[in-house]
Amino acid sequence: MVGQPMGMVDFSLSDSIAVVTGASRGLGKAIAQGMAEAGAHLVCVGRALDELEATAEAVRSLGRRALVVQADITRVSEIDRLVEATLKEFGRVDVLVNNAGINISQNALEVTEEAWDAVMGINLKATFFCSQRFGRVMVEQKKGKIVNMSSQMALVGLYNRSAYCSSKGGVSQLTKVLAVEWASHGVNVNAVGPTFIETDMTLKALQDKAFYEDVLRRIPLGKVGQPRDVVGAVVYLASPASDFVTGHTLLVDGGWVAW
Repeated sequence: MVGQPMGMVDFSLSDSIAVVTGASRGLGKAIAQGMAEAGAHLVCVGRALDELEATAEAVRSLGRRALVVQADITRVSEIDRLVEATLKEFGRVDVLVNNAGINISQNALEVTEEAWDAVMGINLKATFFCSQRFGRVMVEQKKGKIVNMSSQMALVGLYNRSAYCSSKGGVSQLTKVLAVEWASHGVNVNAVGPTFIETDMTLKALQDKAFYEDVLRRIPLGKVGQPRDVVGAVVYLASPASDFVTGHTLLVDGGWVAW
């Protein structure tokens, strides 16, 4: 009601059950750890078992539970197995973070069918079907948060990234559609759009001095991002603090898109 005290803003994920895809390294590992620090128990999903186990151990060291599921989420049958494993272990799911993603840098005149399909398969197809499968559970629960990993390149173009930009544009549009369809069921769907973040995925590109300088020229804050810069946005969108936010892509881009 109008006039009621606001109280404390709740960024806590205490005892939430969160699924993070691509949790073996880079952003996914940082997100899993950050969500555990905020109180969540984690389902760590990816292909590299040893690295997933390392993420899970980091989560457990914070006093949270962690389930490791090795899966190829470009296969819908593997996503179904992931959902089953999550519900068997925890009985529900509160948050899904669709973080898994790849980029294959090619000039548009040279993009191969295999490269296009690979980028779309993990960045867009897997995001949709993970959202669909876990969304069914959340709709039945009448509660849930989905956070998709989009990109600033959902909104701006960049050379040698036609497949990547197309896939991330699709992620942001998909986020809007799912937000509209599932709002009445208590499910919030949002996305985070980072700029270049220093991870294993971007290391090779950022080691190119000319490319690195071009990136910095486009970022008003004058630096590339760190995984921790993205974690806060994900925790916010997964927490009660964002309960009235849905269908939005939250840019974490150092001002790139503000030019």
